[in-house]
Amino acid sequence: MGGGPQMSIGGTISEARAQRGLTVADLSQRTRIREAIIAAIEGDDFSACNGDFYARGHLRALARELGLEGDALVREYDALTGGPRPGVGAMYPIDKGIKLRERRAPNWTLAMAVALAIVAVFGIGRIMGSAIKSPEQQAVKVKSAPAAAKAAPPAAAPAAPVKATHVTVKIKALSEAWIQVRDAKNKRVFMGVIPTGNTRSFRIKDKVKLTFGNAGSVQLNVNGQDLGSPGRAGETVRKTYGLDVPSPRQ
Repeated sequence: MGGGPQMSIGGTISEARAQRGLTVADLSQRTRIREAIIAAIEGDDFSACNGDFYARGHLRALARELGLEGDALVREYDALTGGPRPGVGAMYPIDKGIKLRERRAPNWTLAMAVALAIVAVFGIGRIMGSAIKSPEQQAVKVKSAPAAAKAAPPAAAPAAPVKATHVTVKIKALSEAWIQVRDAKNKRVFMGVIPTGNTRSFRIKDKVKLTFGNAGSVQLNVNGQDLGSPGRAGETVRKTYGLDVPSPRQ
């Protein structure tokens, strides 16, 4: 490697895929790894892998298909995440026996006696309560005369239209889709996978920046305007939207 800054794991995989002229969909078909997971890995987001074991397996499979060194990618992943963790047996020895306390049989006779006593007390209380009523409970309630109708308040003047300050975004996943959402200051608001059929909504001040790992797998709505899919299947697309209502082709 040269003297420049070292490329991240996701950047290395993305560059190797592009050099071979492959889309995310092509690589998914060859490795049997879902497109959304590949797009997330290229964005250095390993949460979609569902654990370190599967993440290492995905990295080796991608490296094998792209002509990369799988062990080197796994070592870099372990250095990034703190290395492999000990198994369950190392943390909890199982060679020692566990003594179980002998359970005593329940005393059903005592339980029945207590239940009968509670029923008896409850019945006596209801009988005594119905026999003793306060004068206020026995008195006939007199309906009060209806209050005079209040005059309706004057109609308020129509309010002036409020200028929008936030961008409203709705993203529906037609199939599993990896997305990234950043605000006007380039701060990351969300990064991850939206499951098939689910919709995620965001309300970002002033401006929103979106990245789609598989642009053809989502439908986009910005400020109430349906924009359809932002790109083709397997295509990585970046979009920026402000406070105005965008045109359908934007």
